[in-house]
Amino acid sequence: MCGIVGTIGKQHPAQEVLVDGLRRLEYRGYDSAGIAVSASQEGEAAEVSVRRAVGKLANLEERLREDPLDGHVGLGHTRWATHGKPSESNAHPHRAGSVVIVHNGIIENYQELRDELERAGCEIQSETDTELIAHMIHQNMKTGADLLGAVREACRRVVGSYAFGAMCADDPSHLVAAKNGGSPIILGMADGQAFIGSDIPAILPYTRQMIFMADGDFAVLDPERIQIVDIDGRPVDREFQTVNFDPVSAEKGGYDRFMQKEIFEQPRAITDTIGTRINEVDLEIDLDGIEFTRDQVEKTARIALVACGTASYACMVGKYMIEQIAGVPCEVDLASEFRYRSPILDPSCLVVPVSQSGETADTLAALREGREQGARVLAITNTRESSIARESDDVLYTHAGPEIGVASTKCFMSQLVALYLLALKLAAVRGRLGADELRERMRDLQRLPRMVEQTLDLDEKIEEVAHKYFRATDFLFLGRGIMFPIALEGALKLKEISYIHAEAYAAGEMKHGPIALIDENMPVVVVANRGPLYDKVVSNLEQVRARDGQVIALASAGDEEIAAKANDVIYVEDLGEFLTPALAVVPLQLLAYHVATRKGTDVDQPRNLAKSVTVE
Repeated sequence: MCGIVGTIGKQHPAQEVLVDGLRRLEYRGYDSAGIAVSASQEGEAAEVSVRRAVGKLANLEERLREDPLDGHVGLGHTRWATHGKPSESNAHPHRAGSVVIVHNGIIENYQELRDELERAGCEIQSETDTELIAHMIHQNMKTGADLLGAVREACRRVVGSYAFGAMCADDPSHLVAAKNGGSPIILGMADGQAFIGSDIPAILPYTRQMIFMADGDFAVLDPERIQIVDIDGRPVDREFQTVNFDPVSAEKGGYDRFMQKEIFEQPRAITDTIGTRINEVDLEIDLDGIEFTRDQVEKTARIALVACGTASYACMVGKYMIEQIAGVPCEVDLASEFRYRSPILDPSCLVVPVSQSGETADTLAALREGREQGARVLAITNTRESSIARESDDVLYTHAGPEIGVASTKCFMSQLVALYLLALKLAAVRGRLGADELRERMRDLQRLPRMVEQTLDLDEKIEEVAHKYFRATDFLFLGRGIMFPIALEGALKLKEISYIHAEAYAAGEMKHGPIALIDENMPVVVVANRGPLYDKVVSNLEQVRARDGQVIALASAGDEEIAAKANDVIYVEDLGEFLTPALAVVPLQLLAYHVATRKGTDVDQPRNLAKSVTVE
C-alpha cells in the first residue's frame, strides 16, 4: 500500500494526472513512489515505461524532469512498506513481462505463490507480494486471456486483501482494477477520460462522478466507459455517484502544517458533528435517523467498542460516557485483538467500530466478526462510502472534514462528540436523564466548540513549555479515570510525531513500576483536572516531585494550589466530567506539535506511519 492513481484518455497527459494524484495522496504516508506510462492507446502493442524513486515524491519528480514519460495511459503508486524494505526495487509499479501493476493490501499466501512461480521459471525481482500478481497475470495472458480475464484468473489464487490497477503493453487500450478486502478503489469518468484512485482527492480535480468498487468487483476502463464484472465475468451494476468534496479544505489555509491547521479546525469539526442532531427545545436527539426504540435499547445487554490507535482512546472515553450516563455495560477492545480472543457476541450486543478512514483493516475485521455472530453494528466514521460504513447496519458520521495530517486530532475530537451523542441518546431512551439534566448536557455540548477555541488560545504558552522540554528523550504521562485515555492519547501524539519515547499510565499504577524511571531528567505530564479522583492524582503528582521529576500539570482553571507542586502548569476550563476530556486533549496535541516542530521532524507525515492502515 498506500496510494493508487491511474488514468486512460487523451484529455490530460498521464504523467500530469499521476503525479498530481500522488501528491494529493501524500497525506496517507509512504516511503517510495513510482509511475508507469504507455505511449499508445490505439490498440497496437506499446512499450510501458516505469520510473520509481525511494523517499518523497519530489525524488520521483526530479527523475521525471530528467527523463519524462509521454503517453495517455498510466498507473502511479506511493508505497508504505509491508513486504520488503523501502527500496527502488520494492517500489511500485511492478512489472512482469508486458504486465505492470500497482497494489494495496496483503497477499497472505505470498510464500506459497512465490515458490510456485519460481518453480515455473519466473524471475522475481523484488521482495514484494505485489510482483507475484503481475507474474500470474502475465502467465495467464500467455495462454490467450485478455487483460481482464487474466486478472480475474490470477485473483482466484490470491488469499488476502487487494486493491490494484493493472495495465499491459499488449493491450494499451484498457486499464483493469480489482478489489477485495479493506483497501478501497474509486473509479471516475469525465470528458473522454477514465480514472482510478485509492481515495477521492486523487481524482477529484478531474471528475466528481465516481464509482466505489465493492469487494469482488473487477473493472475494465477505456476512455469512453467503465464496465464492472464479478470474478466469473458476469456484469455487475454499479452506479456513478456525485461527490461533493471541497478541494480548498485540503489546503493549509495559512497554517505552517496540516496538523496545526487541523488542531485549530477542531471547534468547526465539533460544530459540524453536532449539526442538527440535538434539539434543546424539544429535548430530542436525532442520530441521522438511526433507530433506537425503548425495546431495542432495553434488549441491548452490552456495547462493544472496537478501534485502533487514537480511535481506541476515544472509545475508552466513550466507555465512561456510555456506562455512567446511559447505564449500559460497555467494553473496549483493540480491533487487532478483538476477533482473536473469540469474543462472545449475540443479537443482544451492539458492536461499535470507530475509524477515521472507515478502511482500517483490523476494525473492519472486528465489524465482520460482530455481524457473523448476529450483533447489530453501528459504525462511527469520518468517511462516507468507506468499507466500514457500507458494511454496518447503521453509521454515525463524524463531520470532521478531510484530515490530511497522519496523526489524528480533529477526528479524535469528533469521535468524542459522536460517542457523547450516542451516550445521551441511549440515556434519553432509557429514561436515565430528567428533562433538566438532559437540557444541561445538551447546552454543555453546544458550549464545547467555543471552549475549545478558548483552549487554543493557550498555544503560545504551550509552545514555551515545549521549548523547555523538547530535548528530553523520555516522557511519562499520568491520568486517572476518564482522563487516563487522554493521557494515553497525549503520549501517542508525542511519540508518533516527535519520535520521543513516551508512555502513559493510570496514575495509580505509577508506584507499581514506572516510578523507577523518574529522575530529574524525566518530564512527567500529569492530567490533574478537578474531578472525582483529583485528590488521588495530586498525591501521585507529589510522588513524582519527591523524586525530582519535572512535572507539567494540566489543571483546572483557578487551581492555584497546584502551581506549588509543578514545574509548569497549563490551565484548562471545566466543562463537567464527560466533556472536560475534550478540552484537556487540546493542550496535549499542541505540546506534541510544538515539541516535534522544535525537533524538526515531519509533523504531517511521520516516518513509518500511514494515514489509513488497510492491512492487518
